[in-house]
Amino acid sequence: MKKNNSLRYVTLALVLFLGLLWSLVSASQQENSYPNSRFVAYPQWLKAHIDDTDLVIADVRTDDHFDGALIPGAIRLPWSMFQHNDIGDDVASTFIGIARAQEILGRHGITPKDTIVLYDSVERDGGATASYVFWVLDILGHENKKILVQGIDGWKDAGYDLVTTPGETKPLLYQAPAENIQKHQLITGDFVYQQLGDFCYQIIDVRSKEEYIGEKGTKGLDGTPLKLGHIPTAVNINYQDAWTDLDTKGIKPYAQLQTLYAGLDASRAVIVYCNSGRRSSFSYFILRLMGFDRVYTYEPSWKEWGNPDKFFPVETRENTLAGSMLPTPSTETQTVSTRKSDTKTSQDRSGSGKPAGGYMSCGG
Repeated sequence: MKKNNSLRYVTLALVLFLGLLWSLVSASQQENSYPNSRFVAYPQWLKAHIDDTDLVIADVRTDDHFDGALIPGAIRLPWSMFQHNDIGDDVASTFIGIARAQEILGRHGITPKDTIVLYDSVERDGGATASYVFWVLDILGHENKKILVQGIDGWKDAGYDLVTTPGETKPLLYQAPAENIQKHQLITGDFVYQQLGDFCYQIIDVRSKEEYIGEKGTKGLDGTPLKLGHIPTAVNINYQDAWTDLDTKGIKPYAQLQTLYAGLDASRAVIVYCNSGRRSSFSYFILRLMGFDRVYTYEPSWKEWGNPDKFFPVETRENTLAGSMLPTPSTETQTVSTRKSDTKTSQDRSGSGKPAGGYMSCGG
């Protein structure tokens, strides 16, 4: 009898402990609740849905970062498949285009109605390659897509099994409805140049500070050094600042992301760029997660803008977002108050296109 009582007490204690653990996990995830939380997946969610018939799990790591281990059922879909070198414009690593992207997805057995969970690894920049495929899917108007937080490392840390054989695929026709395709997302340097000084556009350089202020340079496709500095009026918010830390590379809670982007206005368009589009795709994803709708990745980025053969202006002075307004999700009414948010630099920029006062509509 005593043995049975002891077993009962142990069982009760275990149940109470698991209940407390679950409540803590739930509270943590509630704290991290993002306006577009449907864009992230956690290992527990993926485990619960792994057998869903419309679920596709895609390992987007390239071969040089692939260690042979996979989440069960995952297919191999290296993110670099969606890029090519544009020899004609001397720009490396640019999007292959809508038609070829659809062909690749179809060849891997994906349809527009599938829910796609993308993952990479902490070692391979903690989501900043999965985010490139997320951006491609956004262009195609693919509704159901998620990035697995902390990638395959998060899955392993949760204690779940790994396999070495990719999931089977059957080639299908991936045909995005024409009305869903977001061609306006494919912006060029000429487009960005035309928006300089336009109050309705905010530009974010997501590279390191050293690249931003011109202390660190990069080279073009042919090895020619690119210009130093950044796009005029751009502020610098490093894409890595969205991580909780550089070791685990989890995504910061929503409140911390709001603080990071304080002064950014979700009712105005945001253009993000880096060197070749990969890093900026992660900032694009973070802003979409935060509820920003009018976000553009200038994908040719500094490979195009910094090309010495291009006559795009550059600067090295630091610009900062002013004001303490925390960004909130976009609304249908794209009206902003200039008294709440502004972009300032170390010098007066009265010619930056900012209205003198009152309200200005930045409708999409």
